[in-house]
Amino acid sequence: MTLPPDLDQDAVALRAAMVKGLADAGLPADPAWLAAAGRVSRHTFVPGFYLPAEAPDARGLTVWEPVTSKLDYGRWLAAAYSDTTLVTQFDGEEADWERPAVRHGGAPTSSSTLPSLVLRMWSDADVAEGHTVLEIGTGTGYSTALACERLGSSHVTSVEADPVRLAGAADALYGCGYTPTLARADGSYGYWPEAWYDRIVAACSFRCVPPALLSQSRPGGKALLPLSGWLYGNARVLLTVAADGTAEGPLLPGTISFMTARTHAAPAYGNPRDWAAGLHEKAPRSARHAPERLTAATEEAFHLRFLAQAVVPDAQMVTVDEVLHLVDVVSGSAAALAAHDGNWHVREGGPLKLWSRIEGFIDAFDAAGRPGPETFTLRVDGEGQRLVHAQVPQLRLPGGW
Repeated sequence: MTLPPDLDQDAVALRAAMVKGLADAGLPADPAWLAAAGRVSRHTFVPGFYLPAEAPDARGLTVWEPVTSKLDYGRWLAAAYSDTTLVTQFDGEEADWERPAVRHGGAPTSSSTLPSLVLRMWSDADVAEGHTVLEIGTGTGYSTALACERLGSSHVTSVEADPVRLAGAADALYGCGYTPTLARADGSYGYWPEAWYDRIVAACSFRCVPPALLSQSRPGGKALLPLSGWLYGNARVLLTVAADGTAEGPLLPGTISFMTARTHAAPAYGNPRDWAAGLHEKAPRSARHAPERLTAATEEAFHLRFLAQAVVPDAQMVTVDEVLHLVDVVSGSAAALAAHDGNWHVREGGPLKLWSRIEGFIDAFDAAGRPGPETFTLRVDGEGQRLVHAQVPQLRLPGGW
């Protein structure tokens, strides 16, 4: 593909504008990371990506438009230097960027994360010169390049589960002169050949803290990990690892989400109506809390959904025809909530009363004054992985030790 001769000049101007915009917006990041962003060519790492159209299709699905320099040079370069997440893969399927097609719906499975979040992650992890770092989730390689620019390639190891993603990132990184250690590996197990690490930073979320990552951290090292469950509430935790392998640290504020690590992704549960069919003989009751407590587009609902996952660790949630379904493929439990005359009614079946458990936790959460993420501490030790708060009952992460 032939690129315009003035590409580098155009990119320099757009990159400088992007960095200035992030700084002017008060991005909470170390200035050294902003300086690194001013030197890394993001467009090199995103030769093709998708952007959402302004309106959904007739079925209500998001229309994803392919963007490349060949299709629309100006749009491609401007998007590359915007503070936007650029989706590069859907449903684990690679696009043919020579002949890309419009997509309707689909689940994003790889992307170039918006630069402000990448910089914030590296900064929140308290990464500094001299540190050796392990990055979980190479993706396009842009975040890896920033780490190499700041720390030097010899201090950076990055692992990626998708071989095609890794190959593309490697070509881009090596083409820019960066030579970190790259490996195809399941990020849940880190990468032992390059251990020990001063900092571990994940660009994907886990249901619980992978034990191998703590084992590969130096005493006093830190791990910044996104956490999420199958209800798709999210949190970030900054753990400090002790010499005995235990770890402790706070949840960080904000509503930031990452794609789930593929080995921690939710299993398919089938047709929600099949699960609901078994609930018809169950007597409905009035719900004490409406499902909006978890589903509303608010920071509190996002946070509460993450905490609720520890109460129903194997549950998933979906709304079909205005009925909210909770499905637990491990225990076989299910619940369905439907509105009638302005009130919500719930039917529950199986060994776990899913909505009753969530309501009980919401009661405790409200009684504690609806505490935010930063008031919770995650402890990982021989007793498991526990979220600790002075006024809220202790919660154990799903899938933890």
